[in-house]
This record gives sequence, structure tokens and C-alpha cells, in this order.
Amino acid sequence: MGPAQQHAHDAARFTELVEAADDWSRPSPVAGWTALDVVKHLVEWSRSFLAGAGIELAPLDVEADPVAAWKQHVSDVQAILDDPAGRVLSNPHTGDKPVDEAIDQFYTADVWMHTWDLAKALGHEPDLGEERCRAALEGMKQIEQLLRDSGQFGPAVPAPEGASAQDQLMAFIGRDPAWPS
Repeated sequence: MGPAQQHAHDAARFTELVEAADDWSRPSPVAGWTALDVVKHLVEWSRSFLAGAGIELAPLDVEADPVAAWKQHVSDVQAILDDPAGRVLSNPHTGDKPVDEAIDQFYTADVWMHTWDLAKALGHEPDLGEERCRAALEGMKQIEQLLRDSGQFGPAVPAPEGASAQDQLMAFIGRDPAWPS
């Protein structure tokens, strides 16, 4: 799947959760975050990240209307992916990458993983796909120290013996797979 197709797929799954939310103040598995904070995080950091490709997107008021803000954000990102126009994203932490590859590697992957957080916050059981979780975990283990040093992930938590690849991935990035327990 290419970057545009992957984003469309992952964003659609996340959008289903956003549309199903009935209480944005519910706690999420991310310490100190609510369901609203998960959506706000994805919208805000990625819009500023895209400035590294010369893309200026209007700010969105996630708190006022999380569903409308999320849908507008998805549309904005999808438009960039559908026509990357040869743009390169420059970032001091990631270097220079074609904008569609940068979105795919950093943002779309974040949407995919935060789907777990939002699903859990809303009382749903997420399914990120065992094969994709296994592949992500293998890749992340190879750069574990870099990830930990970035401050983007908490310390790993123990996963129960025989845990699914999804539970192992969540434990690796610092989530309690049994949340709420």
C-alpha cells in the first residue's frame, strides 16, 4: 500500500472512532490524556510538522468540534498525499524526505498506533493487525535507544507471556496492554 492509500485506510479507521465518541473527557491509556487529547495531539503536531515542507495549514479548533476538526485535518493531509507535487519535508530530527514518505513514516504510523489509545479510551477493543504490529515492533526494537531518547515513548512495560504482537507493541511503547485494569 502506498502512502496515500495507507493514510486513507488508517484515517478512516480512526475517523470511525472519532464519530463514535460520546464523551471526550474519558481518560486514555496515555498518562494524563483524555480521548480529546489523543485527537488534538494528532492534529496539532502534524500540522506544524508539515511546515517543514513549506505547507501552511490553517489551525483547527479541536476542542470546539473534535469531529469536524478531525475530518478537515484528514482531508487536508489526504490532499497532500494525493498530490505530493515533489515537495520535500526538511526536519532537523528526520532529515530531508519526500513529503509523502515523511507523512507515511511519522504521521500515518502515529494515527495507526493512537487508534489503540482512542479505542481503549472509548471502551472499544482495538485491532491494529497482528502482522503489522509484529513488523512495527521488530523495526522499533532495532532503534529502541533512539526512540527512548526522543521522549516520544515511555519506558517499556512488561507484556504477559504469550502476549499478542499488538499487546507486545503497546507494552514496548509504554502502554499497559490490559488498560484499564
